[in-house]
Formats: sequence, C-alpha cells, structure tokens
Amino acid sequence: MPIKFPKPLLPGDQIAVVAPSSGVRAEMHVRLDAAIDFLQSKGLRVIEGTSVRTQAKGASASAADRAQELERVLIDPKVAGVMPPWGGERAIEILSLIDFERIASSTPKWLIGFSDISTIQLPLLLRSSWASLHGPNLMQLPAPNLDATSARVIDAWRLGAGDSISQTPSATSESWRLDGSSYSTRFSGRLVGGCLDSVSRLAGSPLGAVREFTSSHKDDGVIVFLENAELNPFEMARALYGLRLSGWFDGVAGVLIGRNAPSSTTDAPDFATRDALDAAFSGLSAPVLVDVDIGHVGPQWTLVQGAMAHVSWSEGSCSIEQELR
Repeated sequence: MPIKFPKPLLPGDQIAVVAPSSGVRAEMHVRLDAAIDFLQSKGLRVIEGTSVRTQAKGASASAADRAQELERVLIDPKVAGVMPPWGGERAIEILSLIDFERIASSTPKWLIGFSDISTIQLPLLLRSSWASLHGPNLMQLPAPNLDATSARVIDAWRLGAGDSISQTPSATSESWRLDGSSYSTRFSGRLVGGCLDSVSRLAGSPLGAVREFTSSHKDDGVIVFLENAELNPFEMARALYGLRLSGWFDGVAGVLIGRNAPSSTTDAPDFATRDALDAAFSGLSAPVLVDVDIGHVGPQWTLVQGAMAHVSWSEGSCSIEQELR
C-alpha cells in the first residue's frame, strides 16, 4: 500500500498523551506537567491517558490496557496526534494485541517519539502503512536547553502529505563514512528504522518485515536508520548481524547510524563500536554513515518513517531532505 501521511497537527487540534510503554512516576509529574503546558502553549488541546501518571515494573499498566488505550486514540477521529511521554522497555508486549489492519483502515495521525516508541512505529509503517515521527519525546520538550535541531519536531508535526522538510547538520555533528572514504555521497530512499535495542527484536516477524518493505519500494529505494541506546559493542554487533540475516540491508540505498549513547560500554578494550560496525557491515555495497544526528544523544533530527528522503554527506557534514509523498 502507499504510505499514508497524517494531516498537519495544528493549533486547536487535540493530542493524546498516552503511555504504551513506560509511565511517569510521581516524582516526575512536575516535569510532565511542564511538557503538557508546552503542548498547550503551541495551541494544542491535550487529553491524558488513564495510566500516564503510573509506573510499576517498567510499565504504565498491563499490556492489554496499554494496547487498548493506544489503539483507541489512534483510531479516534477526534484525536489529531498521539505523543507518549517517553520510551521505556516493554512496548513489544502490546504489539500482538493491536489490530494493525483496523488502524490501516482509519485516518492516520502523527505518533511522535522515539526509543521504545519506535517498537510501535515500525510495525505501524510496515503493517498499517502509516507514517510517524521518530524524534524527541514529550518529556524532552520543556527543557530550557532544548537545541534548535531537536526543537524542529514542532515543524515536523505541522507537516502533511505533499510537504517537505530539510534538516542540516547540528553544530556538533561529526558524521563519517564507515568505509573511511572522504568522497561526498548522496543517496535517496524511503526511511525505515528506529532504536536498534528494540526494533532488532522484531526481525524475522511480520512486524519487522523490512526486506519485504524494501522489495515493495524498490523503485524509490530504502534508507535504514538506526540508533543505539544501551547495547555494548558485542551486543550491537549481534543485533546488526541479526538484522542482516533477516535481510534488512538487502538492496538498500544507504544506512544511517546515530551517535552512541554513553550507556553503550564494553569491558573488552579491543572491541569498540567501530569494530562492531565494521564486522556487521563488512561487504555491504550501500554507504553507511555513522554518528548522524539521530537518537539518544542530541542534537536530534526528526525523521518521518516512510518519507522519501534525500541524504547528502560531504566532509563530515550530513544533511537530509524529506518529502511526504
């Protein structure tokens, strides 16, 4: 099916704040209130899910309750956008409880976030053909030091079908080519990906059928983007190898790898992130760009899952233009 792009999320629209993975403990409610105030300052009308302000054993509620609430707001015609507070660890539990075919027949709306939220965004694209926004989470928005690159998530949620958005490298960006070349490169394709820690667990299932997505969009090409939150280099190598065995990188136009989060460490000094990438992508003909503005270490681009993207890289500078078509 063609990619379905939501309507722009504009002042006066209703946005649902629900927690399909982690909720927000009481000591963080002040920050949540500030984040909701931020949304309201942009003219959005906010409704809260029933379990946003609860958290136990790493989840806001039971898997059944989380799935039911998320599906309800995704198909509710009165809701124009959905924004969880942040990611978490347990979004994968709700996937088998969500009717992606029912969602596919509903009017699309923006699901905004990243980290464990990409566990939902990926099958939302692959099974329901919905585009979504892989970008800063709600709880990041009220931070006084939110950088200009990350703040462009606001521009992104105001996009609709036929629109485009260009993003330049942040001031601290130092991206590089995995093959060691300094030659400029440019490639195009539809964006698909997410947090490596979580989306890699979907490989081999219908919910992570990226190879089939690439095959069905071979005329456009596909760009896989990934970012690492907590995997040490050995675990990162295994995750990437698993994706490669599942065909995630077969026939792709290029691969984008975000900056590693500081929590990604190893006890083996002779096997670092670079070694993991070299091992996992050895022999891949498509260009692999590393330390791009994606993921848990800001500044952070907002990427539209399913959008047609044009990536340009030259001497450590990576920019991207996304077309919602």
